[in-house]
Amino acid sequence: MTSLRKVDQWRKSFDPHHKLNLLYTYVMKFGIYSEQYQNSHSKAEVQKFTQVFSELTSEFAAKMAEGVHASDERVQELVKRHYEFTLQFWTPDKEAYKSLAMTYILPSPYRDSYEEIAKGLGKYHYDAVCIWADKNL
Repeated sequence: MTSLRKVDQWRKSFDPHHKLNLLYTYVMKFGIYSEQYQNSHSKAEVQKFTQVFSELTSEFAAKMAEGVHASDERVQELVKRHYEFTLQFWTPDKEAYKSLAMTYILPSPYRDSYEEIAKGLGKYHYDAVCIWADKNL
């Protein structure tokens, strides 16, 4: 199964409310309080979030499959878009954003989701986020 087909399959099985709840748990655990994040999104908004997140994930998987390095400007532009996507839910500083990316490589549902799409995708995304955050946050 190709990486892009896996992304589409993952997207169809993706429970956006679960992902938002994971984000909320992360935010509460690391001290960014609930007044910065509320799950008050409509079903249509959640579907749009899911679509955008799936598209970003597909683009990361494609760049990784092409052998494009995480520091390449095309990948760094994807990270910028990912950060801007994240801003809809909370405003992470450099360390918080890198910590979020760490969940893509440590045992977590995020890592499992990325690894289902393409082996090594979580680490690829983590590396790209760290490079971007060090330069831009």
